[in-house]
Amino acid sequence: MADRIVLNNVSYHGSGAIKEIVPEIQRGGYKHIFVTSDPDLIKFGVTSKVTDLLDEAGIAYTVYSGIKPNPTIQNVQDGVAAFKACGADAIVAIGGGSSMDTAKAIGVIITNPEFEDVRSLEGVAPTKNHAVPTIAVPTTAGTAAEVTINYVITDVEKQRKFVCVDTNDIPAIAVIDPDMMSSMPKGLTAATGMDALTHAIEGYTTRAAWELTDMFHLEAIKLISQNLRAAVANDPEGRKGMALAQYIAGMGFSNVGLGIDHAMAHTLSAHYDTPHGVACAMFLPLTMEFNRDCCGERYREIARAMGVEGVDAMSAEEYKQAAIDAVRKLSEDVGIPAKNEKIKEEDLEILAKDALADACYPGNPREATLEQVIGMFRQLM
Repeated sequence: MADRIVLNNVSYHGSGAIKEIVPEIQRGGYKHIFVTSDPDLIKFGVTSKVTDLLDEAGIAYTVYSGIKPNPTIQNVQDGVAAFKACGADAIVAIGGGSSMDTAKAIGVIITNPEFEDVRSLEGVAPTKNHAVPTIAVPTTAGTAAEVTINYVITDVEKQRKFVCVDTNDIPAIAVIDPDMMSSMPKGLTAATGMDALTHAIEGYTTRAAWELTDMFHLEAIKLISQNLRAAVANDPEGRKGMALAQYIAGMGFSNVGLGIDHAMAHTLSAHYDTPHGVACAMFLPLTMEFNRDCCGERYREIARAMGVEGVDAMSAEEYKQAAIDAVRKLSEDVGIPAKNEKIKEEDLEILAKDALADACYPGNPREATLEQVIGMFRQLM
């Protein structure tokens, strides 16, 4: 079976990259843009950095901002109705994973209306048509939703998140401008950055990893280790480094999958509304410990990419522990909490069952029992 890589048609990187949005819209001949963003980005003037450019160019647009941090089925369905009502023919998604995931689902349903219930998009949906032409503009350095074929929607009724994997949803154009990320508060910068690190480490150790994605993931781990602390301090060079790092991680994991960390993080977010990046970061040292004996020499390369010195002189047990310790130290340095006080003993079994049913779990390099997953959730209590 051949390995596969799916990426954007075009991506722009660097300070001022948003200036490429209008020329791309004009080249595409689009007449009305559906802008997805969230209320906070609109409130703090981040969305207007793009809509001002549309105004100056005389391009018509409609803003849809009815999006929750963990976007719901209702958010998507309301967005589909709003898209149809305004007669849009393209999407510009501005924001973090929430805005971009919502845009992906809307774009796919517009061109594949038989999936308008949203739930039928779960897993690898057999859509036939590519989504509405989309330009993705991330405002966080973490999810890499602008370059992935994945998106996550929350089913409020069933208290679960479901993952959708579809080559038809990837944005045609990605615009990664670190200036769009400069207003991120420290906590969000830390959480999204640790999400990116989790993408890179899980993508590097997942069952489907291969040479090309290994290259992406190791470089992403290196860049995150070098830049996340500075980005949390709002250093421009740190922001720039993280903008690139998270995109590179997305180039990899989108094509090979993730593992048990994301499976448990999705569950934690669905049940307690825990921010996704925080959930990933809390679990990362625990899941690395769980997987430590089934990844060969990969933990040595993770430790090396994290900046640990002398790894070639270490025993296997030493470099495995060094990798885990380096990840834990970075998480502590950027202020990620080690515990989640919302977790209840009576919820542990359903949390674990939901995690084992999550679409990310099969990529994990080690099989887990229900009791082992319960044990990892319990460690966060």
